[in-house]
Amino acid sequence: MDDHHAGDHDHGDHQGSEGGRVTSPMQNFSTAQVGVGLAVLAVGLLVTFGVPLLAA
Repeated sequence: MDDHHAGDHDHGDHQGSEGGRVTSPMQNFSTAQVGVGLAVLAVGLLVTFGVPLLAA
């Protein structure tokens, strides 16, 4: 049985909540956060590609 009815939900109403959830592209970020992201990327690439190449 389908319990979904048209107009019976309240998600998607974003006009009423000022302090609600904000998606990432809309949030500000600092240069330090970019640096941490690049460091995580470098370690991930090293583990993904560097370790297998050294083991080969």
